[in-house]
Amino acid sequence: MGEKNMIKMSIGLAFLFMIAFSCGESNTAELKTGSVIFIHPDGSSMSAWAALRLVDKGPDGNLNWDNLERVGVYRGHLKNSAVSSSNGGATVHAFGVKRNYDDYGISPEDPIKSLSGKDYSIMIEAQKAGKSIGVINSGHICEPGTGCFLANAKKRSMEDEISLQIINSNADVIMSGGEVLLLPEGFMGRHGKPGERKDGKNLIQLAEQLGYKVIYTRDELLALPDNVEKVLGVFAPKHTFNDKSEEYLKENHLPLYFETAPSVAEMTQAALKIFKRKGKDFLLVVEEEGTDNFANKNNAMGTLEALRHADAAIGVILNFIKNNPNTLLLTAADSDAGGLNVIEVYKTKYFEKPLESTTKNGAPLDGREGTETLPFIAKPDQFGKELRFGIAWAGREDFAGGILARAHGLNSQLLPQNADNTDIYRMMYMTLFGKWLQ
Repeated sequence: MGEKNMIKMSIGLAFLFMIAFSCGESNTAELKTGSVIFIHPDGSSMSAWAALRLVDKGPDGNLNWDNLERVGVYRGHLKNSAVSSSNGGATVHAFGVKRNYDDYGISPEDPIKSLSGKDYSIMIEAQKAGKSIGVINSGHICEPGTGCFLANAKKRSMEDEISLQIINSNADVIMSGGEVLLLPEGFMGRHGKPGERKDGKNLIQLAEQLGYKVIYTRDELLALPDNVEKVLGVFAPKHTFNDKSEEYLKENHLPLYFETAPSVAEMTQAALKIFKRKGKDFLLVVEEEGTDNFANKNNAMGTLEALRHADAAIGVILNFIKNNPNTLLLTAADSDAGGLNVIEVYKTKYFEKPLESTTKNGAPLDGREGTETLPFIAKPDQFGKELRFGIAWAGREDFAGGILARAHGLNSQLLPQNADNTDIYRMMYMTLFGKWLQ
């Protein structure tokens, strides 16, 4: 081995030792390779998780999210923006390098290499190395939180091209909404909406030709036979949820989530069964998109339900890791959708009165059923007290709010206390390939 290579190797080992030591782990031999599950509750800040904790567990209780072993403050800035976009942030997660706000994977005008020096994402690299791969999304199939791991496009709006790449990726598991993006314009789908593809291609038929078992409902997911090797779940015309305001949903008698669609927890459970049967290391990326979309509509009730779905999926993964300890769970958002914040309601005379429509400085304010409704009620605290609160919104945009990255299981001690968005890639790469990239 040459002197330069010896120096590089020494520096790399020293860096790993430093990380492990700082986390209370002094033996780098414990750094092993295995499987990775990255769950991305899009747009979810610390304040959003605090609101769900209050409603579901009480201020002194713990969500599944709270029980993850490691935590780091997430820095989500991009190459040209202080605030991440969904596609820009997903591109960083998938490639490990800072990218621009409008990027969706590799742009033909500005081609990049991943941090490992490849012309493709970490998921494609894992597939080429013989590992199983999969994506799950409660939104449509082109949502970038998962889509950027399998597709590249000049613009996020190029959904015909993006969806074609995703189907042709040959990923073992693809589950999402978005049937209309897979069918030719005017072709009626199973979910009762006509296709929107301009290129005339029927990607459902293509998927079947590629060996996918195509399913459309929760019941079909739960009834999957044990011999299925590849599955394409198409669970809604677009998203599996109705991302509108509380008032619009009530007026139009619409549910938050489609009743026939499985939750991300149910999709994750099914995917893990498939990967377990295959007996290989895997990379699974899961996105709960409702946490972002409902928050961007300032729908507090919908945001909490979406967070509940994400937390249930984290619970499924935690149970999986108990029996499969060679698995790393990573979770992070890339921005703070809507700037959700909890606001106090502590005077008893206001407990049974609708909240004002805004805070004193004009920020939109939600109660438990939307604008000008009764305050939320937390589960009892350690003294049996039920606290009241409202949810205020900074706006309808994505913000650079308080985001945490969290890790659990294999190599979780490597999560930096100050975690750059590129460190999500580094941790996945270390666990999949045994190398910490600089």
